[in-house]
Amino acid sequence: MFKEKLALVPELPGSYQMKDKDNNIIYVGKAKNLKKRLKSYFTKNVVGKTKKLVSEIADFEYIVTSSELESLILEITLIKKYNPKYNILLKDDKSYPYIEFTKDKYPILKVVRNVKLKKNKNDLYGPYPNVGAARRTVEMLNRIYPLRKCENLKKDYCLYYHIGECLGYCKNEVDENKLESMKKEITAFLNGDSSLILNKLKQEMELASMKLNFEKALEYKQMIEDINITLKDQKIVLNKEINLDLFNYYVIDNYMSIQVFFIRSGTLFGRSKKIINITSEPEEALPEYIIRFYEKELIPREILVPEVIDPDILSKYLNTSVRIPKKGDMKKLMDLAGENAKVLLEEELKLINQDKKIREEALYELSGILNKKEIHRIEAFDNSHLFGTFYVGGMVVFDDFIPNRNEYRKYKIDALVKDDLKAMEEVIYRRYYKVLMENIKRPDLIVVDGGENQVIVAKEILDNLNLDIPIIGLKKDDKHRTKSIITKDLVEIELDLHGHLYLFLSRISEEVHRFAITYHRDLKNKGNLSSILEMIPGIGEKRRKELLKKFKSLKKIKEASVEELSQVLPKDVSIELKKYLENSEFKS
Repeated sequence: MFKEKLALVPELPGSYQMKDKDNNIIYVGKAKNLKKRLKSYFTKNVVGKTKKLVSEIADFEYIVTSSELESLILEITLIKKYNPKYNILLKDDKSYPYIEFTKDKYPILKVVRNVKLKKNKNDLYGPYPNVGAARRTVEMLNRIYPLRKCENLKKDYCLYYHIGECLGYCKNEVDENKLESMKKEITAFLNGDSSLILNKLKQEMELASMKLNFEKALEYKQMIEDINITLKDQKIVLNKEINLDLFNYYVIDNYMSIQVFFIRSGTLFGRSKKIINITSEPEEALPEYIIRFYEKELIPREILVPEVIDPDILSKYLNTSVRIPKKGDMKKLMDLAGENAKVLLEEELKLINQDKKIREEALYELSGILNKKEIHRIEAFDNSHLFGTFYVGGMVVFDDFIPNRNEYRKYKIDALVKDDLKAMEEVIYRRYYKVLMENIKRPDLIVVDGGENQVIVAKEILDNLNLDIPIIGLKKDDKHRTKSIITKDLVEIELDLHGHLYLFLSRISEEVHRFAITYHRDLKNKGNLSSILEMIPGIGEKRRKELLKKFKSLKKIKEASVEELSQVLPKDVSIELKKYLENSEFKS
Protein backbone atom coordinates (compact mmCIF):
# COMPACT_ATOMS: atom_id res chain seq x y z
CA MET A 1 0.00 0.00 0.00
CA PHE A 2 2.75 2.47 0.96
CA LYS A 3 5.64 0.61 -0.72
CA GLU A 4 6.75 3.48 -2.97
CA LYS A 5 6.43 6.10 -0.21
CA LEU A 6 8.31 3.93 2.30
CA ALA A 7 11.19 3.55 -0.16
CA LEU A 8 11.76 7.32 0.03
CA VAL A 9 11.89 7.52 3.85
CA PRO A 10 15.45 8.26 5.09
CA GLU A 11 17.25 6.20 7.73
CA LEU A 12 17.47 9.20 10.07
CA PRO A 13 15.96 10.18 13.44
CA GLY A 14 12.67 12.04 13.48
CA SER A 15 8.98 12.10 14.32
CA TYR A 16 6.23 10.50 12.23
CA GLN A 17 2.48 11.17 12.11
CA MET A 18 -0.15 8.62 11.05
CA LYS A 19 -3.34 9.99 9.42
CA ASP A 20 -6.78 8.53 8.78
CA LYS A 21 -8.98 8.93 5.68
CA ASP A 22 -10.23 12.31 6.96
CA ASN A 23 -6.64 13.57 7.27
CA ASN A 24 -6.82 13.54 11.09
CA ILE A 25 -3.59 12.72 12.93
CA ILE A 26 -4.36 9.53 14.85
CA TYR A 27 -0.85 8.66 16.09
CA VAL A 28 2.45 10.47 16.62
CA GLY A 29 5.69 8.58 17.19
CA LYS A 30 9.44 9.02 17.07
CA ALA A 31 12.29 6.83 15.88
CA LYS A 32 16.07 6.60 15.70
CA ASN A 33 15.58 5.23 12.20
CA LEU A 34 12.42 6.52 10.52
CA LYS A 35 12.57 4.10 7.60
CA LYS A 36 12.93 1.02 9.78
CA ARG A 37 10.23 2.11 12.23
CA LEU A 38 7.63 3.08 9.61
CA LYS A 39 8.27 -0.07 7.60
CA SER A 40 7.60 -2.22 10.68
CA TYR A 41 3.97 -1.08 10.81
CA PHE A 42 3.21 -2.50 7.37
CA THR A 43 5.46 -5.57 7.22
CA LYS A 44 5.25 -7.13 10.71
CA ASN A 45 2.33 -9.11 12.10
CA VAL A 46 0.49 -6.72 14.40
CA VAL A 47 -2.26 -7.45 16.90
CA GLY A 48 -4.76 -5.68 19.13
CA LYS A 49 -4.67 -1.90 19.22
CA THR A 50 -1.74 -1.70 16.76
CA LYS A 51 -3.72 -3.75 14.24
CA LYS A 52 -6.66 -1.35 14.64
CA LEU A 53 -4.33 1.64 14.19
CA VAL A 54 -2.81 0.18 11.01
CA SER A 55 -6.28 -0.54 9.61
CA GLU A 56 -7.13 3.18 9.91
CA ILE A 57 -3.89 4.56 8.42
CA ALA A 58 -4.63 6.26 5.09
CA ASP A 59 -1.37 8.24 4.93
CA PHE A 60 1.69 9.15 6.95
CA GLU A 61 4.10 12.06 7.21
CA TYR A 62 7.43 12.49 8.95
CA ILE A 63 9.78 15.23 10.06
CA VAL A 64 13.51 14.56 10.13
CA THR A 65 15.43 15.91 13.14
CA SER A 66 19.13 16.33 13.81
CA SER A 67 19.10 14.22 16.98
CA GLU A 68 17.02 11.77 19.00
CA LEU A 69 16.43 14.45 21.64
CA GLU A 70 14.95 16.75 19.00
CA SER A 71 12.69 13.94 17.76
CA LEU A 72 11.50 13.31 21.34
CA ILE A 73 10.75 17.03 21.89
CA LEU A 74 8.92 17.20 18.55
CA GLU A 75 6.93 14.03 19.31
CA ILE A 76 5.69 15.33 22.68
CA THR A 77 4.90 18.77 21.18
CA LEU A 78 2.78 17.21 18.43
CA ILE A 79 1.01 14.87 20.86
CA LYS A 80 0.00 17.86 23.02
CA LYS A 81 -1.13 19.76 19.94
CA TYR A 82 -3.20 17.04 18.24
CA ASN A 83 -4.07 14.70 21.14
CA PRO A 84 -4.06 11.66 18.78
CA LYS A 85 -6.45 8.90 19.82
CA TYR A 86 -3.85 6.12 19.61
CA ASN A 87 -1.22 7.83 21.76
CA ILE A 88 -1.03 7.41 25.52
CA LEU A 89 -3.73 9.62 27.01
CA LEU A 90 -3.21 10.62 30.63
CA LYS A 91 -5.37 13.76 30.68
CA ASP A 92 -7.96 12.17 32.98
CA ASP A 93 -5.41 10.94 35.51
CA LYS A 94 -5.44 12.81 38.79
CA SER A 95 -2.20 14.14 40.20
CA TYR A 96 -0.96 12.51 43.40
CA PRO A 97 -1.40 14.28 46.73
CA TYR A 98 1.54 15.68 48.69
CA ILE A 99 1.84 16.84 52.29
CA GLU A 100 2.71 20.52 52.45
CA PHE A 101 4.44 22.03 55.48
CA THR A 102 4.29 25.79 55.08
CA LYS A 103 7.22 28.07 55.87
CA ASP A 104 5.04 30.69 57.55
CA LYS A 105 5.93 32.14 60.94
CA TYR A 106 3.22 29.82 62.29
CA PRO A 107 3.27 26.84 59.89
CA ILE A 108 0.31 24.79 58.65
CA LEU A 109 0.36 21.12 57.69
CA LYS A 110 -2.07 20.08 54.94
CA VAL A 111 -2.68 17.80 51.95
CA VAL A 112 -2.32 19.44 48.50
CA ARG A 113 -2.65 18.37 44.86
CA ASN A 114 -1.58 19.83 41.51
CA VAL A 115 1.70 21.00 43.00
CA LYS A 116 3.20 21.66 39.56
CA LEU A 117 0.56 24.30 38.89
CA LYS A 118 1.57 26.34 41.94
CA LYS A 119 4.61 28.48 42.65
CA ASN A 120 5.28 26.55 45.80
CA LYS A 121 7.96 27.75 48.22
CA ASN A 122 6.87 25.47 51.05
CA ASP A 123 8.23 22.04 51.94
CA LEU A 124 6.51 19.18 50.09
CA TYR A 125 6.56 15.50 51.06
CA GLY A 126 5.33 12.75 48.78
CA PRO A 127 3.84 11.85 46.43
CA TYR A 128 1.31 9.76 48.36
CA PRO A 129 -0.31 7.25 45.95
CA ASN A 130 -2.98 6.73 48.62
CA VAL A 131 -4.73 10.01 49.46
CA GLY A 132 -6.23 8.38 52.54
CA ALA A 133 -2.75 7.70 53.93
CA ALA A 134 -1.77 11.34 53.35
CA ARG A 135 -4.87 12.65 55.10
CA ARG A 136 -4.48 10.25 58.04
CA THR A 137 -0.84 11.31 58.44
CA VAL A 138 -1.74 15.01 58.46
CA GLU A 139 -4.64 14.42 60.84
CA MET A 140 -2.43 12.45 63.21
CA LEU A 141 0.37 15.04 63.22
CA ASN A 142 -2.11 17.86 63.75
CA ARG A 143 -3.49 16.04 66.78
CA ILE A 144 -0.05 15.38 68.26
CA TYR A 145 1.35 18.85 67.56
CA PRO A 146 -0.64 22.04 68.25
CA LEU A 147 0.02 23.64 64.85
CA ARG A 148 -1.98 26.48 63.34
CA LYS A 149 -5.14 25.05 61.72
CA CYS A 150 -6.78 28.11 60.13
CA GLU A 151 -5.58 29.56 56.80
CA ASN A 152 -5.97 33.10 58.16
CA LEU A 153 -5.54 33.99 61.80
CA LYS A 154 -8.85 34.60 63.57
CA LYS A 155 -9.59 37.40 66.07
CA ASP A 156 -10.32 34.98 68.88
CA TYR A 157 -9.54 31.44 70.03
CA CYS A 158 -11.03 28.63 67.95
CA LEU A 159 -12.22 25.15 68.95
CA TYR A 160 -8.76 23.65 68.30
CA TYR A 161 -7.27 25.90 70.99
CA HIS A 162 -9.86 24.80 73.55
CA ILE A 163 -9.18 21.08 72.89
CA GLY A 164 -5.41 21.57 73.07
CA GLU A 165 -4.62 21.18 69.34
CA CYS A 166 -3.57 24.80 68.72
CA LEU A 167 -1.35 27.19 70.70
CA GLY A 168 -3.68 30.14 70.12
CA TYR A 169 -1.45 31.88 67.57
CA CYS A 170 -4.15 34.52 67.03
CA LYS A 171 -3.77 35.98 70.56
CA ASN A 172 -0.85 34.36 72.39
CA GLU A 173 2.88 34.98 72.31
CA VAL A 174 4.23 31.59 71.19
CA ASP A 175 7.50 30.18 72.56
CA GLU A 176 9.77 30.15 69.48
CA ASN A 177 11.91 27.32 70.87
CA LYS A 178 8.82 25.13 71.28
CA LEU A 179 7.72 26.00 67.76
CA GLU A 180 11.15 25.17 66.33
CA SER A 181 11.20 21.87 68.21
CA MET A 182 7.81 20.92 66.71
CA LYS A 183 9.02 21.78 63.21
CA LYS A 184 12.12 19.58 63.58
CA GLU A 185 10.18 16.58 64.88
CA ILE A 186 7.50 16.84 62.18
CA THR A 187 10.12 17.27 59.44
CA ALA A 188 12.06 14.27 60.73
CA PHE A 189 8.91 12.13 60.67
CA LEU A 190 7.97 13.21 57.16
CA ASN A 191 11.53 12.39 56.07
CA GLY A 192 11.09 8.83 57.35
CA ASP A 193 12.39 8.98 60.94
CA SER A 194 9.48 7.93 63.16
CA SER A 195 11.51 7.29 66.33
CA LEU A 196 10.97 10.74 67.93
CA ILE A 197 7.21 10.68 67.48
CA LEU A 198 6.87 7.03 68.52
CA ASN A 199 8.80 7.74 71.75
CA LYS A 200 6.71 10.84 72.38
CA LEU A 201 3.46 8.91 71.89
CA LYS A 202 4.60 6.07 74.17
CA GLN A 203 5.44 8.56 76.93
CA GLU A 204 2.05 10.28 76.53
CA MET A 205 0.28 6.88 76.57
CA GLU A 206 2.03 5.82 79.80
CA LEU A 207 1.30 9.21 81.41
CA ALA A 208 -2.39 8.95 80.49
CA SER A 209 -2.54 5.43 81.94
CA MET A 210 -0.95 6.60 85.22
CA LYS A 211 -3.63 9.31 85.46
CA LEU A 212 -6.28 6.62 84.80
CA ASN A 213 -7.28 8.41 81.59
CA PHE A 214 -7.65 5.14 79.71
CA GLU A 215 -9.61 6.66 76.82
CA LYS A 216 -6.72 9.01 76.03
CA ALA A 217 -4.20 6.19 76.49
CA LEU A 218 -6.14 4.07 73.97
CA GLU A 219 -6.10 6.98 71.54
CA TYR A 220 -2.29 7.20 71.75
CA LYS A 221 -2.02 3.42 71.37
CA GLN A 222 -4.09 3.62 68.16
CA MET A 223 -1.80 6.34 66.78
CA ILE A 224 1.27 4.16 67.47
CA GLU A 225 -0.37 1.24 65.66
CA ASP A 226 -1.28 3.48 62.71
CA ILE A 227 2.35 4.58 62.34
CA ASN A 228 3.62 1.00 62.54
CA ILE A 229 1.08 -0.15 59.92
CA THR A 230 2.09 2.71 57.63
CA LEU A 231 5.77 1.78 57.89
CA LYS A 232 5.33 -2.01 57.86
CA ASP A 233 5.31 -2.53 54.08
CA GLN A 234 8.19 -0.18 53.31
CA LYS A 235 11.32 -1.97 52.11
CA ILE A 236 14.50 -0.45 53.51
CA VAL A 237 17.25 0.75 51.19
CA LEU A 238 20.70 1.01 52.80
CA ASN A 239 21.49 4.64 52.08
CA LYS A 240 19.00 6.93 53.85
CA GLU A 241 19.98 9.87 51.61
CA ILE A 242 18.36 8.21 48.59
CA ASN A 243 15.38 10.08 47.10
CA LEU A 244 14.31 8.98 43.64
CA ASP A 245 11.58 7.52 41.42
CA LEU A 246 12.05 4.13 39.77
CA PHE A 247 10.18 2.88 36.67
CA ASN A 248 9.87 -0.62 35.26
CA TYR A 249 7.38 -2.37 33.00
CA TYR A 250 6.10 -5.62 31.55
CA VAL A 251 4.45 -6.14 28.16
CA ILE A 252 2.04 -8.76 26.83
CA ASP A 253 0.75 -8.15 23.29
CA ASN A 254 -0.39 -4.49 23.23
CA TYR A 255 -0.75 -4.14 26.98
CA MET A 256 1.98 -2.48 29.02
CA SER A 257 1.98 -2.64 32.81
CA ILE A 258 4.03 0.11 34.47
CA GLN A 259 5.19 0.24 38.08
CA VAL A 260 6.63 3.37 39.67
CA PHE A 261 8.39 3.08 43.03
CA PHE A 262 8.78 6.29 45.04
CA ILE A 263 11.93 6.01 47.19
CA ARG A 264 12.11 8.67 49.90
CA SER A 265 14.81 8.81 52.59
CA GLY A 266 15.91 5.30 51.74
CA THR A 267 12.49 3.65 52.05
CA LEU A 268 9.91 2.50 49.55
CA PHE A 269 7.53 5.33 50.33
CA GLY A 270 4.80 4.32 47.89
CA ARG A 271 4.13 3.10 44.39
CA SER A 272 2.00 3.85 41.35
CA LYS A 273 0.69 1.22 38.95
CA LYS A 274 -0.87 1.62 35.54
CA ILE A 275 -1.89 -0.58 32.61
CA ILE A 276 -1.99 1.11 29.21
CA ASN A 277 -2.77 -0.02 25.69
CA ILE A 278 0.19 0.71 23.41
CA THR A 279 0.67 0.82 19.63
CA SER A 280 4.46 1.15 19.63
CA GLU A 281 7.50 -0.66 21.02
CA PRO A 282 8.36 -0.30 24.76
CA GLU A 283 11.41 1.86 23.96
CA GLU A 284 9.02 4.40 22.46
CA ALA A 285 5.97 3.98 24.70
CA LEU A 286 7.71 4.04 28.10
CA PRO A 287 9.59 7.36 27.67
CA GLU A 288 6.35 8.93 26.38
CA TYR A 289 4.53 7.69 29.49
CA ILE A 290 7.25 8.99 31.84
CA ILE A 291 7.24 12.43 30.22
CA ARG A 292 3.43 12.67 30.41
CA PHE A 293 3.59 11.42 34.03
CA TYR A 294 5.83 14.33 35.06
CA GLU A 295 3.55 16.90 33.46
CA LYS A 296 1.55 16.60 36.71
CA GLU A 297 4.08 15.33 39.23
CA LEU A 298 7.22 16.89 40.70
CA ILE A 299 10.38 15.72 38.99
CA PRO A 300 12.81 14.16 41.52
CA ARG A 301 16.55 14.68 41.50
CA GLU A 302 17.05 11.17 40.13
CA ILE A 303 15.00 8.71 38.09
CA LEU A 304 15.90 5.05 37.54
CA VAL A 305 14.75 3.35 34.34
CA PRO A 306 15.12 -0.07 32.68
CA GLU A 307 17.63 -0.75 29.91
CA VAL A 308 15.05 -0.30 27.16
CA ILE A 309 15.27 3.49 27.66
CA ASP A 310 18.09 5.80 26.56
CA PRO A 311 18.77 7.58 29.89
CA ASP A 312 20.78 10.45 28.35
CA ILE A 313 17.95 11.66 26.11
CA LEU A 314 15.35 11.44 28.89
CA SER A 315 17.74 13.19 31.28
CA LYS A 316 18.17 16.12 28.89
CA TYR A 317 14.42 16.37 28.30
CA LEU A 318 13.43 16.28 31.99
CA ASN A 319 16.53 18.17 33.15
CA THR A 320 17.29 15.68 35.92
CA SER A 321 19.53 12.68 36.50
CA VAL A 322 18.31 9.51 34.75
CA ARG A 323 20.24 6.26 35.00
CA ILE A 324 19.95 2.48 34.60
CA PRO A 325 20.85 0.52 37.76
CA LYS A 326 23.23 -2.35 36.99
CA LYS A 327 23.76 -3.99 40.39
CA GLY A 328 23.16 -3.78 44.13
CA ASP A 329 20.02 -2.73 45.98
CA MET A 330 18.75 -0.48 43.20
CA LYS A 331 18.97 -3.30 40.65
CA LYS A 332 17.04 -5.55 43.07
CA LEU A 333 14.35 -2.88 43.43
CA MET A 334 14.22 -2.51 39.63
CA ASP A 335 13.70 -6.27 39.28
CA LEU A 336 11.05 -6.15 42.03
CA ALA A 337 9.18 -3.39 40.17
CA GLY A 338 9.34 -5.47 36.98
CA GLU A 339 7.98 -8.54 38.80
CA ASN A 340 5.14 -6.47 40.26
CA ALA A 341 4.32 -5.12 36.80
CA LYS A 342 4.21 -8.69 35.44
CA VAL A 343 1.92 -10.00 38.20
CA LEU A 344 -0.44 -7.04 37.83
CA LEU A 345 -0.69 -7.43 34.05
CA GLU A 346 -1.21 -11.20 34.13
CA GLU A 347 -4.03 -10.81 36.67
CA GLU A 348 -5.61 -7.96 34.72
CA LEU A 349 -5.45 -9.84 31.41
CA LYS A 350 -7.30 -12.79 32.91
CA LEU A 351 -10.15 -10.43 33.77
CA ILE A 352 -9.91 -8.64 30.39
CA ASN A 353 -9.97 -11.88 28.41
CA GLN A 354 -12.87 -13.24 30.43
CA ASP A 355 -14.83 -10.01 29.93
CA LYS A 356 -13.86 -9.86 26.25
CA LYS A 357 -15.23 -13.36 25.65
CA ILE A 358 -18.52 -12.45 27.34
CA ARG A 359 -18.80 -9.24 25.31
CA GLU A 360 -18.08 -11.09 22.06
CA GLU A 361 -20.80 -13.62 22.83
CA ALA A 362 -23.32 -10.85 23.53
CA LEU A 363 -22.36 -8.95 20.36
CA TYR A 364 -22.69 -12.14 18.32
CA GLU A 365 -26.17 -12.74 19.76
CA LEU A 366 -27.21 -9.14 19.00
CA SER A 367 -25.85 -9.41 15.44
CA GLY A 368 -27.91 -12.56 14.93
CA ILE A 369 -31.10 -10.91 16.19
CA LEU A 370 -30.67 -7.94 13.85
CA ASN A 371 -29.32 -9.99 10.94
CA LYS A 372 -26.30 -7.71 10.75
CA LYS A 373 -22.79 -9.00 10.08
CA GLU A 374 -20.94 -7.09 12.83
CA ILE A 375 -21.87 -4.63 15.56
CA HIS A 376 -19.15 -2.62 17.30
CA ARG A 377 -20.18 1.02 17.80
CA ILE A 378 -23.50 1.66 19.55
CA GLU A 379 -25.01 5.13 20.11
CA ALA A 380 -27.82 5.32 22.69
CA PHE A 381 -30.24 8.18 23.46
CA ASP A 382 -32.47 9.25 26.34
CA ASN A 383 -34.16 12.46 27.51
CA SER A 384 -34.79 14.07 30.88
CA HIS A 385 -37.45 16.61 31.79
CA LEU A 386 -39.12 18.43 34.66
CA PHE A 387 -42.86 17.72 34.98
CA GLY A 388 -43.18 17.20 31.23
CA THR A 389 -41.35 20.39 30.25
CA PHE A 390 -37.79 21.76 29.93
CA TYR A 391 -36.23 18.76 28.18
CA VAL A 392 -32.57 17.90 27.71
CA GLY A 393 -31.12 14.96 25.79
CA GLY A 394 -28.11 12.72 26.23
CA MET A 395 -26.19 10.41 23.90
CA VAL A 396 -23.74 7.76 25.13
CA VAL A 397 -21.42 5.69 22.97
CA PHE A 398 -20.31 2.11 23.54
CA ASP A 399 -17.57 0.42 21.50
CA ASP A 400 -17.91 -3.38 21.79
CA PHE A 401 -20.07 -2.77 24.88
CA ILE A 402 -17.33 -0.63 26.49
CA PRO A 403 -18.36 2.99 27.26
CA ASN A 404 -16.45 5.56 25.20
CA ARG A 405 -16.98 8.63 27.40
CA ASN A 406 -15.02 10.97 25.14
CA GLU A 407 -17.82 10.55 22.58
CA TYR A 408 -20.75 11.31 24.90
CA ARG A 409 -22.88 14.30 23.87
CA LYS A 410 -25.40 16.59 25.66
CA TYR A 411 -28.31 18.39 24.01
CA LYS A 412 -30.34 21.37 25.18
CA ILE A 413 -33.76 20.93 23.61
CA ASP A 414 -36.03 23.73 22.38
CA ALA A 415 -38.06 24.85 25.39
CA LEU A 416 -41.26 24.67 23.31
CA VAL A 417 -40.93 20.86 23.24
CA LYS A 418 -43.46 19.38 25.65
CA ASP A 419 -43.23 15.58 25.18
CA ASP A 420 -40.74 12.70 24.97
CA LEU A 421 -41.32 11.94 21.29
CA LYS A 422 -40.68 15.51 20.13
CA ALA A 423 -37.58 15.63 22.33
CA MET A 424 -36.31 12.35 20.84
CA GLU A 425 -37.11 13.60 17.35
CA GLU A 426 -35.07 16.78 17.84
CA VAL A 427 -32.01 15.02 19.31
CA ILE A 428 -31.93 12.24 16.66
CA TYR A 429 -32.26 14.81 13.87
CA ARG A 430 -29.53 17.07 15.25
CA ARG A 431 -27.13 14.18 15.82
CA TYR A 432 -27.47 12.49 12.43
CA TYR A 433 -27.76 15.66 10.40
CA LYS A 434 -24.33 16.53 11.84
CA VAL A 435 -23.07 12.99 11.14
CA LEU A 436 -24.16 13.40 7.53
CA MET A 437 -22.87 16.95 7.02
CA GLU A 438 -19.51 16.47 8.75
CA ASN A 439 -18.92 12.90 7.61
CA ILE A 440 -18.64 11.68 11.23
CA LYS A 441 -18.21 7.95 11.79
CA ARG A 442 -21.63 6.28 11.80
CA PRO A 443 -22.68 3.79 14.46
CA ASP A 444 -23.48 0.16 13.72
CA LEU A 445 -26.58 0.45 15.90
CA ILE A 446 -28.77 3.19 17.39
CA VAL A 447 -30.50 2.46 20.71
CA VAL A 448 -33.43 4.55 21.97
CA ASP A 449 -34.47 4.13 25.57
CA GLY A 450 -38.15 3.44 24.93
CA GLY A 451 -40.67 1.32 23.04
CA GLU A 452 -42.43 1.34 19.66
CA ASN A 453 -43.18 5.07 19.47
CA GLN A 454 -39.56 6.10 20.07
CA VAL A 455 -38.37 3.63 17.42
CA ILE A 456 -40.94 4.97 14.90
CA VAL A 457 -39.81 8.56 15.49
CA ALA A 458 -36.09 7.69 15.17
CA LYS A 459 -36.69 5.66 11.99
CA GLU A 460 -38.64 8.49 10.35
CA ILE A 461 -35.78 10.92 10.98
CA LEU A 462 -33.19 8.52 9.56
CA ASP A 463 -35.37 7.80 6.51
CA ASN A 464 -35.70 11.54 5.88
CA LEU A 465 -31.91 11.86 6.06
CA ASN A 466 -31.56 8.81 3.81
CA LEU A 467 -29.46 7.00 6.40
CA ASP A 468 -29.66 3.23 6.75
CA ILE A 469 -28.61 2.49 10.35
CA PRO A 470 -30.25 -0.27 12.43
CA ILE A 471 -32.39 0.96 15.35
CA ILE A 472 -33.68 -0.81 18.43
CA GLY A 473 -35.79 0.37 21.36
CA LEU A 474 -35.35 -0.93 24.90
CA LYS A 475 -38.81 -1.65 26.27
CA LYS A 476 -39.27 -1.64 30.05
CA ASP A 477 -41.48 -3.65 32.39
CA ASP A 478 -43.67 -2.11 35.11
CA LYS A 479 -40.60 -1.89 37.39
CA HIS A 480 -38.71 0.10 34.74
CA ARG A 481 -36.34 -2.78 33.96
CA THR A 482 -35.37 -3.61 30.37
CA LYS A 483 -37.40 -6.64 29.29
CA SER A 484 -37.32 -6.72 25.47
CA ILE A 485 -35.95 -5.27 22.23
CA ILE A 486 -38.15 -3.47 19.70
CA THR A 487 -36.63 -3.68 16.20
CA LYS A 488 -37.13 -1.00 13.53
CA ASP A 489 -39.78 -3.29 12.00
CA LEU A 490 -41.56 -3.05 15.39
CA VAL A 491 -40.96 -6.72 16.18
CA GLU A 492 -40.68 -7.32 19.93
CA ILE A 493 -38.00 -9.79 21.03
CA GLU A 494 -38.01 -10.95 24.64
CA LEU A 495 -34.60 -10.95 26.35
CA ASP A 496 -33.23 -13.79 28.43
CA LEU A 497 -33.02 -12.07 31.82
CA HIS A 498 -30.10 -14.33 32.76
CA GLY A 499 -28.19 -13.81 29.51
CA HIS A 500 -25.14 -11.65 28.77
CA LEU A 501 -26.97 -9.58 26.13
CA TYR A 502 -29.59 -8.54 28.68
CA LEU A 503 -26.82 -7.50 31.07
CA PHE A 504 -25.02 -5.30 28.53
CA LEU A 505 -28.17 -3.70 27.12
CA SER A 506 -29.33 -2.95 30.67
CA ARG A 507 -25.96 -1.27 31.32
CA ILE A 508 -26.43 0.91 28.24
CA SER A 509 -29.97 1.82 29.35
CA GLU A 510 -28.79 2.72 32.87
CA GLU A 511 -25.83 4.72 31.57
CA VAL A 512 -27.76 6.83 29.07
CA HIS A 513 -30.48 7.47 31.65
CA ARG A 514 -27.87 8.49 34.24
CA PHE A 515 -26.08 10.74 31.76
CA ALA A 516 -29.23 12.58 30.64
CA ILE A 517 -30.66 13.06 34.12
CA THR A 518 -27.27 14.18 35.52
CA TYR A 519 -27.02 16.80 32.79
CA HIS A 520 -30.49 18.08 33.68
CA ARG A 521 -29.62 18.23 37.39
CA ASP A 522 -26.34 19.99 36.64
CA LEU A 523 -28.15 22.66 34.67
CA LYS A 524 -30.66 23.14 37.48
CA ASN A 525 -28.18 23.07 40.33
CA LYS A 526 -25.59 25.36 38.81
CA GLY A 527 -27.54 28.34 40.05
CA ASN A 528 -26.20 29.91 36.89
CA LEU A 529 -28.79 32.44 35.75
CA SER A 530 -27.82 32.13 32.10
CA SER A 531 -28.08 28.29 32.13
CA ILE A 532 -31.51 28.39 33.79
CA LEU A 533 -33.06 31.17 31.73
CA GLU A 534 -31.85 29.66 28.45
CA MET A 535 -34.35 26.86 29.00
CA ILE A 536 -37.37 29.19 29.16
CA PRO A 537 -39.12 30.00 25.85
CA GLY A 538 -39.24 33.71 25.09
CA ILE A 539 -36.14 34.66 27.13
CA GLY A 540 -33.24 35.65 24.93
CA GLU A 541 -29.95 37.35 25.72
CA LYS A 542 -31.50 40.84 25.91
CA ARG A 543 -34.24 39.80 28.35
CA ARG A 544 -31.74 37.85 30.48
CA LYS A 545 -29.71 41.03 30.87
CA GLU A 546 -32.80 43.04 31.76
CA LEU A 547 -33.83 40.48 34.41
CA LEU A 548 -30.39 40.51 35.96
CA LYS A 549 -30.26 44.31 35.90
CA LYS A 550 -33.62 44.63 37.66
CA PHE A 551 -33.47 41.72 40.18
CA LYS A 552 -29.66 41.36 40.62
CA SER A 553 -29.75 37.64 41.55
CA LEU A 554 -31.55 34.34 41.01
CA LYS A 555 -32.88 34.47 44.58
CA LYS A 556 -34.62 37.78 43.91
CA ILE A 557 -36.05 36.44 40.64
CA LYS A 558 -37.43 33.39 42.49
CA GLU A 559 -39.06 35.63 45.08
CA ALA A 560 -40.63 37.93 42.48
CA SER A 561 -44.34 37.63 41.64
CA VAL A 562 -45.65 37.13 38.11
CA GLU A 563 -46.70 40.80 38.14
CA GLU A 564 -43.17 41.92 39.06
CA LEU A 565 -41.62 39.67 36.43
CA SER A 566 -44.07 41.07 33.89
CA GLN A 567 -42.43 44.46 34.26
CA VAL A 568 -39.55 42.96 32.25
CA LEU A 569 -41.15 40.02 30.44
CA PRO A 570 -44.42 39.36 28.61
CA LYS A 571 -46.98 37.88 31.00
CA ASP A 572 -47.07 34.41 29.37
CA VAL A 573 -43.25 34.19 29.58
CA SER A 574 -43.36 35.36 33.21
CA ILE A 575 -45.83 32.57 34.02
CA GLU A 576 -43.56 29.96 32.38
CA LEU A 577 -40.52 31.26 34.29
CA LYS A 578 -42.36 31.30 37.61
CA LYS A 579 -43.67 27.76 37.01
CA TYR A 580 -40.19 26.48 36.20
CA LEU A 581 -38.53 28.06 39.25
CA GLU A 582 -41.25 26.85 41.63
CA ASN A 583 -40.82 23.25 40.42
CA SER A 584 -37.03 23.33 40.66
CA GLU A 585 -34.45 23.32 43.39
CA PHE A 586 -31.68 25.76 42.57
CA LYS A 587 -28.87 27.14 44.63
CA SER A 588 -29.64 30.69 45.52
